Amino acid sequence: MTTPWQRFKQAARLQEPDRVPVAFIVDSPWLPGYAGVHTLDFFLLPDLWLKIHKDLLDRFPEAVWIPGFWVEYGMAAEPSAFGARVHFHEDRPPSIEPVTTDIALWADAPAADPYEDGFMPLVLRLYKHAEERLQAEGLGINMVAARGPMVTAGWIMGISDLMTGLITHPKEISRFLDTLTTTIIRWLHAQLKQIRQPEGIMLLDDIVGMISVNHYTEFVEPHLRRIFDEFEGLIRVYHNDTPCAHLYPALAEANFDVFNFSHKADIAAVKAQMGHRVALMGNVPPLEIAVRGTPQAVVESAKACLDKAAPGGGMILSVGGGVSPDTPAASLDAMLAAAQTWTAPVLAPVN
Repeated sequence: MTTPWQRFKQAARLQEPDRVPVAFIVDSPWLPGYAGVHTLDFFLLPDLWLKIHKDLLDRFPEAVWIPGFWVEYGMAAEPSAFGARVHFHEDRPPSIEPVTTDIALWADAPAADPYEDGFMPLVLRLYKHAEERLQAEGLGINMVAARGPMVTAGWIMGISDLMTGLITHPKEISRFLDTLTTTIIRWLHAQLKQIRQPEGIMLLDDIVGMISVNHYTEFVEPHLRRIFDEFEGLIRVYHNDTPCAHLYPALAEANFDVFNFSHKADIAAVKAQMGHRVALMGNVPPLEIAVRGTPQAVVESAKACLDKAAPGGGMILSVGGGVSPDTPAASLDAMLAAAQTWTAPVLAPVN
């Protein structure tokens, strides 16, 4: 019997499994509210954290969770390793304050050590213990994740100063992005070492979508390629749900396998732009439909996505981004039902 994870891997390799897989990116913006727990308890109580993730497997047995059993503190792990101030809240993920906007300081900053800096060592320790418990139950962690260099730089030095620096201090910003890329590669390797059978990584970087093609080519492409090339052979998922259609053809060359993108982009257009080079993971609107819509609206949106992009393979049904806070379980059920009942449209004969 083919498992949901096997279907996901087949689709990620541009194949056409027996059923289109359904995958959801879930983390602390959604999980504590879904489970009805205090956000700090979600972060601090390992047994509770583990139970919430395991319960997802029972409640939604046909879903794939990306990355699955994700140890995270919102977006704080990477910037905390460079001294960013982190504010915790009872009902939402942590917020982050930039450290300093001194570009010269960041140009010469050393790479972080994931075994000693910020929250990274805590993440690694929890991964080690969670993996031991899950392996004893016949389960395991398949994938780990990291924030990308642009979004991490934005948290550390501020988005405005990062964007301005691309023009006013290009050499310094380039050096800092190179340092962050080294850190991210070390960070992903350190996480992968904590699990027994690693099969994938996910990189999240929405800030990439805010720059021009020329700036992407100069400042970002080398770093994305360096990260994804490092993990050749694993399933590599890239999340960027900033609308950035101008970058899609270039992003298709970055050497990742699965692209999770904005619901504001038409999935048929994205498939046409990126060709059959990466699998597409989307594209139901996360707020307008998944949070605020009826289950029937979710089904209709999901089937429209499948009609446009599933034929020929390389399709993973999801929302256009991560699962948003307050998304009801009924919306996830509706997407799973849509995938289970969907059949490819019959094409009209060509005269």
